[in-house]
Amino acid sequence: MTLSIQAVVFDWAGTMVDFGCRAPVRALQAVLRGAGVDPTEVEVRRDMGMAKIAHIRALLDMSRLRDAWTAHHGRAPDEADVARLHDAVEPLMRTAAAECAELIPGAAEVVAELRAQGIKIGSGTGYTRTMMAEILPRAASQGYSPDVVVCSGDTPVGRPSPLPFWKALVELGAWPAHACVKVDDAVVGVAEGRAAGAWTVGLAASGNGVGLGLADYQALGPQEQRALADAAGVALTAAGADFVIDSVADLPAVVLEIQGRLARGLRPRSDA
Repeated sequence: MTLSIQAVVFDWAGTMVDFGCRAPVRALQAVLRGAGVDPTEVEVRRDMGMAKIAHIRALLDMSRLRDAWTAHHGRAPDEADVARLHDAVEPLMRTAAAECAELIPGAAEVVAELRAQGIKIGSGTGYTRTMMAEILPRAASQGYSPDVVVCSGDTPVGRPSPLPFWKALVELGAWPAHACVKVDDAVVGVAEGRAAGAWTVGLAASGNGVGLGLADYQALGPQEQRALADAAGVALTAAGADFVIDSVADLPAVVLEIQGRLARGLRPRSDA
């Protein structure tokens, strides 16, 4: 049987909205600073894409931040602290995400093109459903409404496990996984798609790896843009991405390539 692409599952921040994936950085830094810890942007971005409770846990597991917490509070952080910080970050995330809900250029047009080909559209995020409450209608007003939205907490384990991706496929009625595509700007999102057995496409320029808003990125010269995107692409490739492109606007050519590979009986991570 000759396969064609059944579904594409997109990440949200840094992939379809929020060029530069800025909202989580703002919210996490604000909450941790309020708790006496001052994470750098690099530290916050290291595990971007995880469910936010897992992300907070990973931050507090970093030796520098753990030591800072211990010095401030007189004891090491525990799971109760993680839970309290997550409760505190949720309203800030909701506000920050709403402020950064502008679609990345080309996102709506690419989805329309995929749907015209009969491809189902799913999405997954490390945000909780509460954090997504303001994003979904704002994205819809700009022309993007995926068929499925899988949020943090919808599966027993989040990224980089394949469970969120598989849940999206179940709800879409799409299979097999190697006829589906995961598109993500974060290393853990690429790892999720790889673990699920899907084709994986990493987005280098628009997301977490570069971390600049659209205006700031466009203000750079072409050589500096290329250098930053290439550096981000190295990490995405190392995570297992089959393809690395700058942004979702570049996806149609990759979809065509994957269709061709499927027609030749190839699977993800196979040689062309």
